Amino acid sequence: MRIVDRRGTLVADVRWRPDGTLARAWARVPDGTWLAVEPRAACGAPWGDADRVWHWPRAADAPPLGADALPPDAVPLTLGEALDWARIARIPVLAEPARLPPGGGAAVLNLIASLATRQGIARLRYTGPFPGEQLFLTLLESFRYEPAHAPDPLAAFAAGGLAWAPAPHEALVTADGLWVQRRGRVEKVVWRGTTYLRPDWQGVVRHAPRRVRDAGDGVRCGLWALGRSLADHLLLAPSGELVRVLDEDTPADTWQRALPRRVWTGVVAAVAAESAPPLAPFIRAVARDVTLGWGRVARDLVRVEAARVIVDDRLRAALADGVRAAARPAERAGVALAALAELAQLAGDALRARAQAALAALDAPAQAAALRARAGAAAGPEGVREIVGGAAALLADAVTTSS
Repeated sequence: MRIVDRRGTLVADVRWRPDGTLARAWARVPDGTWLAVEPRAACGAPWGDADRVWHWPRAADAPPLGADALPPDAVPLTLGEALDWARIARIPVLAEPARLPPGGGAAVLNLIASLATRQGIARLRYTGPFPGEQLFLTLLESFRYEPAHAPDPLAAFAAGGLAWAPAPHEALVTADGLWVQRRGRVEKVVWRGTTYLRPDWQGVVRHAPRRVRDAGDGVRCGLWALGRSLADHLLLAPSGELVRVLDEDTPADTWQRALPRRVWTGVVAAVAAESAPPLAPFIRAVARDVTLGWGRVARDLVRVEAARVIVDDRLRAALADGVRAAARPAERAGVALAALAELAQLAGDALRARAQAALAALDAPAQAAALRARAGAAAGPEGVREIVGGAAALLADAVTTSS
């Protein structure tokens, strides 16, 4: 079974054995490389039989021929709960989803949703461990949650209270190196390694500094923060076809100047407050030797390095504009607090990833003790003071540099 886009480009290839069981499934990822699912390749994983996911790191128009042989340069990535691919009954658990290439999780889940749709499966459930935010957001790309009126769908997902109706997206691969996902509208675009997203998915609002938005002349992809567009990079037709590139400027990432330390302290406190409590002390620890500053970032708003976080100067300009437009001190403070929250969103994933790595590096007893901790100071009085102080320092910096 081959799945092609409207231009005839192959995006998935499912190969069956004569007895109707899966031989191999291939799914294309946005960078043009391929993931392969090897069914029942291992046994003894926590859930028994396991499928293995491989990565063929070669951009190609199609995966290699041959149902049983993987290319010698294919790399094993992770194991997953074995499925009956001829009659999909659940959303499987992956042991190490972070090892998948960008867009890999969405590609595999979209393949599952496509097969379930063809098999007439109305809904699936995820009953595995760690039903967290990242999996929830990835599922939104290929499924729709039920009940649709859940007041807090992420909490319902974490509690095992959601079912998922298959709603696979259409992938469009163009000659311009553009990857577009559509379901009635353009929802996600990947161009030259940068991912642009809609901010709204089935009523769920997600942080989208690299944003897809409808405009009078089509669909625009660009940078967004503080309630405004900061730059547009692409113009697409509603069908997903590229109309033109709007911004060919690709400056090298540069560092201009550091922000006051109080700003970074406030950002870290905000990230800790929005994270799982056991991670809070680790977030503070990994951020201790990091400096935050303004600069230029190519086609993005942030670049996180080992010891620096560079935030694009366009965000500073938007902050300064918002401060100048605010008529009262309380309004200016609100603008600065919103900007601090934006900085926390931009840096948060990288800090949490480092904190998780630090936690994972501990021995088992230390990990258990850390996971039992509640770290109440993350959002307690001290954390609140740090956030407010960071916003005040950010406001003072904006006033000084814009005067």
